[in-house]
Amino acid sequence: MSSGRRRKGIREVAAAAGVSVGTVSNVLNSPDIVAVDTRKRVERVMHELGFVRNGLARQLREGRGSTVGAVVLDIGNPFFTEVARGIEDRLAEAGCLLTLCSTDQRPEREARYVQMLEEHGVRGLLVTPSRRDFTSLLAVQRRGVPVVLLDCPSPAEELSSVSIDDVRGGELAAAHLVSQGHRRILFLNGPAQVMQCAARSRGARRAVRQAGLDPSRHLFEVEMSRADTDRAEHTLKQILALPQRPTAIMCVSDMVALGVMRGLRKQGVKVPDDIAVVGYDDVPFAAELATSLTTVRQPTYELGHAAAEILLTEADPAVPTRPQQLVYQPELILRESA
Repeated sequence: MSSGRRRKGIREVAAAAGVSVGTVSNVLNSPDIVAVDTRKRVERVMHELGFVRNGLARQLREGRGSTVGAVVLDIGNPFFTEVARGIEDRLAEAGCLLTLCSTDQRPEREARYVQMLEEHGVRGLLVTPSRRDFTSLLAVQRRGVPVVLLDCPSPAEELSSVSIDDVRGGELAAAHLVSQGHRRILFLNGPAQVMQCAARSRGARRAVRQAGLDPSRHLFEVEMSRADTDRAEHTLKQILALPQRPTAIMCVSDMVALGVMRGLRKQGVKVPDDIAVVGYDDVPFAAELATSLTTVRQPTYELGHAAAEILLTEADPAVPTRPQQLVYQPELILRESA
């Protein structure tokens, strides 16, 4: 990395604890044979030095470490499938492998994957955070493992990021529906702690206000614990039972839009004649639906490719770098659904 930091190894731990390298190795591999006081002293020093057990340390020192870890929210979402393809293509050019982990939007799973990947000596990490606390990722970065935030703007100067302007994306979707005369717009959103969901919500409200309308009267948001096709279809059933149905539904993703359109079809509701639908992502199936989906396009492949490029640069100790924040702009794609 550009900072010149490197991970603390067994020799540094041994020196700081006043024991031999063999003793440190025993603490790691056969702790029962080490005296309790000695083991506790070594473990305390490991914690103080930020030591991370690394089974591939020798390969990395010899320049043979070739794996990059990517931790994303949901690999079942075609958005992340396309992002992963961009990452993998760039890593393949550099002779690197990709280890891909899906958190299912669960912070505890994210933390476990990040720890496991670091312990296995990855060259660097690409992470789509499932929460707004970046403390653990900053700690990983400071221990000498490059971290690039994926599909998420960086809140800290130390972390590079490649993201898409989700506020603008939410604004584009809502502004289009307002311009079509819709005044009862439902926004089917994902969990509020996911920053992309919160950003799209801000953009949608801003678009409604800019049209001279009150968001509290004309934009109604439903937060789903999991933004997927089945959950969207289930939520839609409850919405259609309300006395006043929405005239338009804005979806946080194309997968959610797919569930909505499937549910509307089952209920005999015509799209867009009865209810208009706008998606988000422009995944490959969006243009192939019976009623093609109006959606917000994200440059997903480019996002993954660029994130991998930044990570590879930061992982090269011979190349001086500074953290980068790259932001792509979304685009509204008009089709039949709205």
